[in-house]
Order: sequence, then C-alpha cells, then structure tokens
Amino acid sequence: MNARSEAREAAAAAAAELVTPEMTIGLGSGRAVWATIARLPAGTRAVVASDRTREIALSGGIDVLELDGSFELDLAIDGADEVGPELGLIKGGGGALLREKIVISAAREFVVVAEASKKVDRLGEGFRLPIEVVRFAWQDTRRRLGSVVPDAELRTLTEGSDPFVTDEGHYILDAPIPAEADARDLASALETIPGVVEHGLFLDMATLALLGREDGGVERLERGYQA
Repeated sequence: MNARSEAREAAAAAAAELVTPEMTIGLGSGRAVWATIARLPAGTRAVVASDRTREIALSGGIDVLELDGSFELDLAIDGADEVGPELGLIKGGGGALLREKIVISAAREFVVVAEASKKVDRLGEGFRLPIEVVRFAWQDTRRRLGSVVPDAELRTLTEGSDPFVTDEGHYILDAPIPAEADARDLASALETIPGVVEHGLFLDMATLALLGREDGGVERLERGYQA
C-alpha cells in the first residue's frame, strides 16, 4: 500500500467509527468514500450520491435507500478535492457535485473524509472549480461565466475526446479561481448565471474533516478551522 492509500484508509477507518447501527447515512463519491463503505457492516442504511457509489454499496451489502423526503439523514460522509479554512471545500472532481450537495443538505451533520494533502490555505490553490451546466447553449454559459471565473474549460473523458457527462446528464466546466476572489461572493455570483446547475464550492456545510496522514494518523478539523 502506498503512502496516499495509507492516508486514505486511515481517514476511512475514522469515518466508519462514527456510524452506529441506528443511523441512516448519506454517502458521496470518490475513493475515500468507497474505502469507508468497505468498513461498514452489511445492512447499514444509506442514500448514495452517484451510480458508482450505488454499485459499490450494494456489493458490500449496504441497504441503499431513495432520498424520498420522508426522513432526514443522520450523517453524510463525503470526500473533497480541497479542504480550506473554516472547512470550506472544493468538490466535484468525480463529477457528482450536484447529487452530493443534495445528499449533504439532507443530513444533520456532514463529515469530510480525505487525505491530509487536500488541506490548502486558499480554495482554488491547486484545483480548478467544477461548475455543472446544462448542455443546451453551454458555450454561451461559458462566455457569461467569463465575467466571474476566467478560462473555464469543458471537461472531457480524455484529452480531445467526448465531453464528460454527469449522472444527471449535464456537462462540467472547470475554471481556475482567481487568487483575489472571495469564495462566498463567487458562490453567490455563480448561482445567478442561467445555465449553471450547481458549483463545487461547499461552504458552511461540513462540521468535521477527518484527514488521513501518510503515517496512518488522522488530523481532525472542526468548523471554524483557520489555515
């Protein structure tokens, strides 16, 4: 097992310890979440945020439920591409940001599970911001995004290939975040642009981050954390 896998497994083990038998949980997407699923007992009740997570959960004996509005989730567990001050996050590297935000919003608590290397001093420091857009006139949506985030690029399956399509049938544009941008102002601006379905800024949502280290330890960051 390499150092990054060791860190991921440490975080996953810490997240799995938070799940108790009476809970109904939400599961996001990504390798850290899938490592957590491997540590959950069969029969755990969960809502999932991606088709791939559904496959992995079902193969592990998880009781997968639909988020039908009849219950509230006790806990959501999901990964992050960057973890910034005050537990602000960038998510969406796997393309499931819309469903992930819905699942997280349905939970009383949201715990981030990731490697410690994902911690940054500023969101956008090393990862582009995913922005989910409808396919209709996506080029014009990108043009209008230019006043907020420059140089947004259409995500493709491989370089020069067909566009990546989300589980909900949308495209994703990935854009650098200007160093001077305020994350909250940026989120508000993106939400006003027609054609934008969702963005990968997850602010004021996480209550705890479990960040695995290469030595097998886990760093715990609570809301209010400052870099």
